[in-house]
Amino acid sequence: MSIPGLPRMTGWRPITTVLILLGALAAVARFTLGLGATTNLTDEFPWGLWIGFDFLGIGLAASGFTIVAAVNLFHAKEYEPIVRPAILTAFIGYLLVVLVLIIDLGRPDHFWHPLVMWNPHSVMCEISWCLMLYTTVLSLEFAPIILEKLNIHSPIKWIHAISLPLMIFGVLLSTLHQSSFGSLYLIVPNRLHALWYTPLLPILFFISCIASGLSMVVLETLIFARDGRDILATPLRAKLAKLIAVALAIYFVVRFQDLLSRGMLRELTTLSYYSLAFYAEILIGFVIPFVLLLFERVRTSRLGLYAATVMVVAGFAFNRMNTAITGLEQYPAQTYFPSLIEIFIMLGITAVGFSAFSFIVKHLPVFEPVAASPRLRTKAPAGLPEPVFIACEREDLKPS
Repeated sequence: MSIPGLPRMTGWRPITTVLILLGALAAVARFTLGLGATTNLTDEFPWGLWIGFDFLGIGLAASGFTIVAAVNLFHAKEYEPIVRPAILTAFIGYLLVVLVLIIDLGRPDHFWHPLVMWNPHSVMCEISWCLMLYTTVLSLEFAPIILEKLNIHSPIKWIHAISLPLMIFGVLLSTLHQSSFGSLYLIVPNRLHALWYTPLLPILFFISCIASGLSMVVLETLIFARDGRDILATPLRAKLAKLIAVALAIYFVVRFQDLLSRGMLRELTTLSYYSLAFYAEILIGFVIPFVLLLFERVRTSRLGLYAATVMVVAGFAFNRMNTAITGLEQYPAQTYFPSLIEIFIMLGITAVGFSAFSFIVKHLPVFEPVAASPRLRTKAPAGLPEPVFIACEREDLKPS
């Protein structure tokens, strides 16, 4: 893969192979020896790196519901070329999160309990159901891409018939659990540090995932551009960059207004472990990329947009890890650092995600429109918008 103006990615296959093998060996050790012997998790610190990784994966997968809603529900048809990569990103992201949860569970054989043992008062119950249902929705949204490749059209007609309620249901589910991950920490007001604990956590989680999800899909369109031909035209990339900047601005205003109203800005007046982590998160992930995206020259530059979106994703990762780990270290006044097995499993799963995305993009028409058969188009239910993840007109992508 090469992009004019961007660094060439080389040597990644042997690296990902090694990471996947190390992750597999670490996973075997985790299931053989148990959590206590293979992780640095304790009764006082039961959630660590893997939970932060779950938050990160779910947030970066937010491009799925964001782009699908924009194109299919709000008719922003100019973004049709990135619907499929957005859905694939979300699908792989959710599958990886499910895998991490299975590894993280003390009794992974009990994964089915939320299906039959309901606790409607628990946020975890709602999150579990949303994860399972939305992963199912994503599999149905992505299925037509595979079926088209295999020239199997009958199931596509069935999926097409339920496409509109399917999309609405998917957007609703994703909106619910993106914010619910923030709700998990509302039960620990005396433990989570004041720089991260706020009653607005669900809102902040939702706003930040929109910025990170859009940034992720922009990164993909840049990285997987072939022969200098843009997957998304420069003016449309610039529009997405503006939307990212707006989301960053809203997040920044809400975050600091909340700190001001709670009288917690004083926590930033002295340099400490927590204030430095906060400054790193805000500067790298929000302030610097926002300032960069204010300039049209950056928004229309491959290299400039690449740098800005990478910082947004990095800052998002800082935020989720700070919430899941750093902010909880003030009580019981102990520092948590993941074990090598925890790190190898996380890196291995990350490598699986990147490898799966690259493999699917190579063998399926994810980054190019695919012509559907005329029969499918003429039988579309009257009055329903045609979902672009099922049928798109073929046209050459013009380089910017």
